[in-house]
Amino acid sequence: MTAVADATATTLAIDVDPRDRLAPWHLRAAAFAVDVMPGVAVLVTMALVALSVPLRSTPWWMCVSVIGLVFMLMAVNRSLLPTVTGWSLGRALCGIAVVRNDGAAVGPWRLLLRDLAHLLDTGSVLVGWLWPLWDPRRRTFADLLVRTEVRGVDPERRPGKIRQLTGVAVLIAALLCLVGTVVDYWVVYRDDHTLDQVRKQVALQGPKMVAEMLTYDPKTLQSDFEHARSLTTDKYREQLATQQQAVQKGKPVTNQYWVANSSIRSVSPDHATMLLFMQGQRGVPPGERYISATVRVTFAKGSDARWRVDDLTVLTKPAPVGRGK
Repeated sequence: MTAVADATATTLAIDVDPRDRLAPWHLRAAAFAVDVMPGVAVLVTMALVALSVPLRSTPWWMCVSVIGLVFMLMAVNRSLLPTVTGWSLGRALCGIAVVRNDGAAVGPWRLLLRDLAHLLDTGSVLVGWLWPLWDPRRRTFADLLVRTEVRGVDPERRPGKIRQLTGVAVLIAALLCLVGTVVDYWVVYRDDHTLDQVRKQVALQGPKMVAEMLTYDPKTLQSDFEHARSLTTDKYREQLATQQQAVQKGKPVTNQYWVANSSIRSVSPDHATMLLFMQGQRGVPPGERYISATVRVTFAKGSDARWRVDDLTVLTKPAPVGRGK
């Protein structure tokens, strides 16, 4: 009697169509991870790179293009591919498929709606994702909403090289993440290195240029003014020339400046702003006066890679600080 019962149970187990078996939770989780995680890793990597590189630069456009392409491929894999081939990459690897409650095939729009409904599974503090563990039909909240189930797939229907295809997809995703990381490091390092070079150049050349531009001697007034104008950009040169004309119309005296201290306020590859604390001497002995002033100077790099004064703003006008002995 026992042998007959065992034989009957075995026969029933063998006769069960794999397509009628409900997919276990761990296979569903594995299929979802294969379908989603490689793409999400690429999307996150490229988004971080896009945020760290200059806006609308070549690397930025590259990241945006990859994000759009990967997002489209993920949508095709999850929603369109199952309606054409009967499976997505992860589901084929795990031997499962999404069907309607009556076992009929699911269209692309229902699959897309199901993926959107997974937000409900996530928004419920992940309870929806765990719901199949105790639901009789092993459904998530998304399955309940769109009336779908996840069942086993006949092994003969699965693609023969699905493991190789999955490996290639994961490898491509890993390579894209690696390329994004390398590009991000290269661009950020290059920009940081460029800005460091700008700081060094401006810190070395800036104070000297400003001191030479503000220094002049009545004996060599014309050549001093010409040299001063050569240190400025086209934008500031006209303003400086107007100031020089005012000096020429008066009674020019020796004007000598030097930089006591300086501080770089901001830098970019082609511009830099510096705060300079100037000290100087006006006139000649015995009537010379020692003066001080604070100026904010903007420097610009020209097409010849030379730095020039692009703007000068006097923050503290020249004031006497003492008299020579």
